[in-house]
Amino acid sequence: MTHPSPAEQAFSLAVPVRLWEDGFARDPHSYYAALRAHGPVGWAELAPGVPAYVVTGRRAALDLLHDTQTFSHDPRPWEATVPDDSPVLGMMRWRPNTLFADGGAHLRYRTALIDAFDLVEPHDLRARVHRAVHLLVSRIGPRGEADLVGEFTRPLMALVFNSLFGLPDSASDRLNAALGKLIEGGAQAAQGEAEFGGYVLELIAAKTERRGDDLPSWLLDHPAGLTPEEVTWQVFLTLGAGHEPTANLVSNALSRILGNPAYYSTLTSGARPVTDAVLEVLHHETPLANYGIHYARTPVTFHGVWIRAAVPVVISYGALAQAAERERGADRHPSDASHLSWSAGPHACPVKQHTLLIATEAIERLTQWLPDLEPVLPRERLTWRPGPFHRSLTALPVRFSPRSPDQPGGRP
Repeated sequence: MTHPSPAEQAFSLAVPVRLWEDGFARDPHSYYAALRAHGPVGWAELAPGVPAYVVTGRRAALDLLHDTQTFSHDPRPWEATVPDDSPVLGMMRWRPNTLFADGGAHLRYRTALIDAFDLVEPHDLRARVHRAVHLLVSRIGPRGEADLVGEFTRPLMALVFNSLFGLPDSASDRLNAALGKLIEGGAQAAQGEAEFGGYVLELIAAKTERRGDDLPSWLLDHPAGLTPEEVTWQVFLTLGAGHEPTANLVSNALSRILGNPAYYSTLTSGARPVTDAVLEVLHHETPLANYGIHYARTPVTFHGVWIRAAVPVVISYGALAQAAERERGADRHPSDASHLSWSAGPHACPVKQHTLLIATEAIERLTQWLPDLEPVLPRERLTWRPGPFHRSLTALPVRFSPRSPDQPGGRP
């Protein structure tokens, strides 16, 4: 067994960058700079007393994402080292789903998920998004003002994903509230996890009793033979991973678009595709800023750092995106994926195209209904939700000409 070098021992004594502070939400750039000062792998805290290695170098991130022999996604050895009330457990505790599995179990779960989502036709998904946008604009349009986070992007994702998973619109508020508590961490994380878990358990119980034309039913009937418990945990993952980051992707894109009138005019006129704006967010303000969590199977030296077992190794997609922007600048092509926001390797996002379709259709449809959206606050005065994992606006207040989508000639 190798042992840490003096340089590696010195690294372990470095002051951790505290990603749980409110300051990280206000100014992530300075925190990423502090992490990069440690080298391609930084030393941080995800919560008070919860240390983690944070990968900020692209080469190191790719090596980590592709090395299934040295690193595992199973957090159970780490879980034994943290208190039961740790605010990050909701996002990090082990569950029998594709995110926390390795090898054959991961392949089995992932294959079932990909096959199920392949049954969602693009035209059907587009129609679900349009219907949800219509419903929400019916609520906010006549008022002439709205918060696009609380009254559009988050409820929109709850409506779309409830629809895909076979639940009525009336259940969407419950989903939205539970996931918001879970991903933000802090004092409400455990409550959010419990509420979301109960929500999913009720859903799978209903689909086990009576199938429908929806994702849980397709997973229950998949040839991989997933048990109802296994399906429960795949749904727990995909509902959470689909709703929260996609809502933040749309919110962050809208804030960037509306904060730049010249940019907004090129999108509303059709001169520039909305997809460009969504991809810009993945480069500048990726919604899942720090995740892709791995654990060394045994202590190992990785890119000059002594990695202890049972300590999280987190990929900072936010820091990677900023580094790529500095290196490539204006020469970057809109489809350039140097940000790694979709991850890479065996655990790369399996439903990237579905996510892009939802985000671009939501923005296009909203700006067609309400073409004169105007931000109430300059972008630098917007506030962001605390938490180590996400880049998420608390609110995006806008004003616009009052309009009902049901008025004559109003439908795009």
